[in-house]
Amino acid sequence: MKLIEFENSSALDTALVSKVTELLIGAINKRGSASLVVSGGRTPLAFFHLLSQQVLDWSKVVVTLADERWVDADHGDSNEKLVRENLLINEAHTAAFIPLKNAAMDAAEGEIQTESDIEQMGQFTVVILGMGDDGHTASLFPGAETLALGLDMNSGRSAIAVTPTAAPHQRMTLTLPRLLNSQQIIIHISGAGKQAVLKAAQAGEDITELPIRAMLNQQVAPLSIFWAK
Repeated sequence: MKLIEFENSSALDTALVSKVTELLIGAINKRGSASLVVSGGRTPLAFFHLLSQQVLDWSKVVVTLADERWVDADHGDSNEKLVRENLLINEAHTAAFIPLKNAAMDAAEGEIQTESDIEQMGQFTVVILGMGDDGHTASLFPGAETLALGLDMNSGRSAIAVTPTAAPHQRMTLTLPRLLNSQQIIIHISGAGKQAVLKAAQAGEDITELPIRAMLNQQVAPLSIFWAK
């Protein structure tokens, strides 16, 4: 695990964009295509805007989400809406996007379709994750009924439905093994509060208490943490 500290979010965003752009271009040059998994929330907005301006062959990039609320794509809480309006613009408007939300009535009914859609992406080039104050990442929430399934490295599952105990909306989340099928994992966090959660996660081993520990303790994919003070 590599922890990189920045004085402010602006410096972090600049460095993160440089790293992600390098990884995407490298994958395109080597394999002819690249893939990017992003997360929602307020933290990545400035990063999205900056990344969208980078000059590369975006037509060879496929973007998807680490997790999604089971709401329509025009809903205010939709991560897809957030990504389309803040990342898939400017130079990045030619990138392909694979949604986690489909036409199924609820997330559990939509699992098969989502897994089929995601599997065509193969190994991810880079996965960018956030972290909640409760230690969740993607929609792997502590206390959620399907958490154990989402963290099971031998489940054979790539996406599962989740109903958080303390957050609105059903969710669809990529599982731990699917997220780790990546050339690079980056955790993007900011603020003293998130640093405190990170330190607590590093100090223990119970992944069901703080699911971010599953990312910190794994030896499957290279992991970097970008943290702004």
